[in-house]
Amino acid sequence: MDNQTTQFRRNERPWLKTYEKFGMEYDIEMPPANTSLIEVFEECFVKHKGRISFVCMNQELSFDDLDTYSKNIAAYLQSLGLKKGDKVAVMMPNILQSPVCILGVIRAGFVLVNVNPLYTTHELEHQLKDSDTKALILLENFAKTYADIASKTVDHVVVASMGDLMSPVKGFIVNTVVRHVKKMVPAYNIPGSVNFKKAMKVGAKKKYKRPTDIGLENVAVLQYTGGTTGVAKGAMLTHGNLIANLIQADTYIGDAFDKYEELNEQPVIMTALPLYHIFSFTVCCMYGLRTGGINSLVPNPRDGKSLLKAYKDYPPAFFPAVNTLFNGLINSEEFRALDHSKLEMSMGGGMAVLTDTARKWKEGTGNVIVQGYGLSETSPVASANPMGLDEFPGNIGVPFPATDMAILDEEGNEVAIGERGEISVRGPQVMKGYWKRPEATAEVMTPDGYFRTGDIGVMDEEGYFKIVDRKKDMIIVSGFNVYPNEVEDVMSQHPKILECGVIGVESDKSGEVPKIFIVANDPSLTEQEVLDYAKENLTGYKRPRFVEFVDELPKSNVGKILRKDLREMEAAKNKA
Repeated sequence: MDNQTTQFRRNERPWLKTYEKFGMEYDIEMPPANTSLIEVFEECFVKHKGRISFVCMNQELSFDDLDTYSKNIAAYLQSLGLKKGDKVAVMMPNILQSPVCILGVIRAGFVLVNVNPLYTTHELEHQLKDSDTKALILLENFAKTYADIASKTVDHVVVASMGDLMSPVKGFIVNTVVRHVKKMVPAYNIPGSVNFKKAMKVGAKKKYKRPTDIGLENVAVLQYTGGTTGVAKGAMLTHGNLIANLIQADTYIGDAFDKYEELNEQPVIMTALPLYHIFSFTVCCMYGLRTGGINSLVPNPRDGKSLLKAYKDYPPAFFPAVNTLFNGLINSEEFRALDHSKLEMSMGGGMAVLTDTARKWKEGTGNVIVQGYGLSETSPVASANPMGLDEFPGNIGVPFPATDMAILDEEGNEVAIGERGEISVRGPQVMKGYWKRPEATAEVMTPDGYFRTGDIGVMDEEGYFKIVDRKKDMIIVSGFNVYPNEVEDVMSQHPKILECGVIGVESDKSGEVPKIFIVANDPSLTEQEVLDYAKENLTGYKRPRFVEFVDELPKSNVGKILRKDLREMEAAKNKA
């Protein structure tokens, strides 16, 4: 990419009518090829000096502190002898140490590997080994997960405590409660590990060496996502991919938060979604840094009391969330009674926002939810509805600036307007490919640069896209992707399970949940044994919630389990 405006042939893009209607800009200007996220961060530190960058449990972190602390972490990591492009994993919930480490890894010139702290040992081991991770920074609450991995997986481990970046008194109280009252830190032993505070002190004494040879084409983040093979794959997101998505968001959102500049206030971004999820990583963390907003971090969004307190203490201007979070809040009388006057934009992503949820949200907050669409492979935002709509439209909007979207048939040909096909995306935010998986990359990328999403949709005359079905067997649980092959691979290792098949079934609470059909090779196998085994080996949202024992599974003539037939069996049973 060079320093020029990204231009496309306008006569082939019906969504440009919508851009003109709402007065939006479609083209973006990318920075020079030698630009990286490091420059973006440094500009933020200068531009927003003296302001608050993050707040968590009423402990604020300024842009100045974020600059210093992340530089210390960067210097510490560099002192370990890691080389440019080496992978460093961060495994934390939404606490102040998370953005410090995220920025520290990238500023050091290394590749960030975002890790879900709720992973089981099996899932964590796969991701660390597959990514060739050299160092791991994690919260002590989850240290036992790594400690339980039989073999040494990474060379360096840094362990943080919840209160490390709080004042001494508050940090002591928080750590005491977490460890001894709530007993949230299982005993662990990781020989050679270093605590976070010591790493910070060591880094402060070392000289930080700012990388000068990183540009738009270099990989910044490995964002793991599932796949049809059942193996989680690392989407290689470059500095250019992420910078592009930030510029696209700036261009698309426009002056939505300008009034805060006039009032000399900082807009607050409600960051309840976990930063290891690509939606929150880019739309909350990165966008907040770039625009000078305050990211209000919620460590556990399922803790309704702390979530409501965070909303009340720092009323948000921008609230990105998934349908389940919107729905849970708007059905709470306590939430509806809060002050929503500062809320300028509510953005739904990760899963479909339901019309009923959107209606209730508008009635309760006065805010129309802006539905967007994206994937890990697109950094993540590919499309969104324009701001300023009076009603929730129930579609995924029009392509983001400088983004092409098309509806393709099986042969890769574009179908007519209104016809069904696979939603495909081309733009500067589309990943470089899957880490160490050229065949998997080739399967999803067309020769002319479109990423085939696996979602079936239609496009109307004004360029609005709507999802109507899913080509892949993927299950979406509260905005998180669950791939049946991965669940089947884990569950089939139970000694009493001969074979199994997994599908998604509807759930009022989370949209979908996994259901497993099992052919047992031991008649003593019980449903509870299955659920217990899933709990031991799968992250919460991946675990089957329903179990059905069957004599045989429907298969093709080559022996492939036909999940379509399982879904038909389930539908027929529900109708009966």
